[in-house]
Amino acid sequence: MMIDTKLYEEKMGKTVSVLEEELATVRVGKANASVLDKVRVDYYGSPTAIRDIAQIKATDPRTLTIQPWDKTTLKPIEKAILASDVGITPQNDGTVIRLSFPQLTEERRRELSKQVEKTGEKAKVAIRNIRHEALDKCKEMKKKSEMTEDEEKQSGTKVQELTDKFVKKVDTVVEKKKADIMSI
Repeated sequence: MMIDTKLYEEKMGKTVSVLEEELATVRVGKANASVLDKVRVDYYGSPTAIRDIAQIKATDPRTLTIQPWDKTTLKPIEKAILASDVGITPQNDGTVIRLSFPQLTEERRRELSKQVEKTGEKAKVAIRNIRHEALDKCKEMKKKSEMTEDEEKQSGTKVQELTDKFVKKVDTVVEKKKADIMSI
């Protein structure tokens, strides 16, 4: 009996999805609402995502405007952005909050590229850990005589091919983000 790789494929797929979400929040010098995804506002006692209490629009390539549906949330949104690691100072004009994204310096682009590479490396480590988990399962099944030695080798090859496929996906996502950072 061969190992069922569906579970491990799902786990590796989730790892790539998490990587893409993390990289979406990396500020690259152009207005992107996803930089606010991790920012939570205290809204009537519960932490709430900005997009749940306001409209977020990119008015031009370098500016985001946040227009809350409830004007009383302007100050809490401003405070939440200042307290976050977004790194942009919000400008509150009484009706909307504007976030102006500065042009990135060459040095900052290199730093961001290194940060993206580190994040990608963490994703690869997570994928390799999933591979170890699958290979351990194969060894366990062989030990319990649920799998022959040949099936164990075939399963190991299958798991390695799956790992290689997802490591390539991580590399593609990382390279795309680095190109995005360096092109602005």
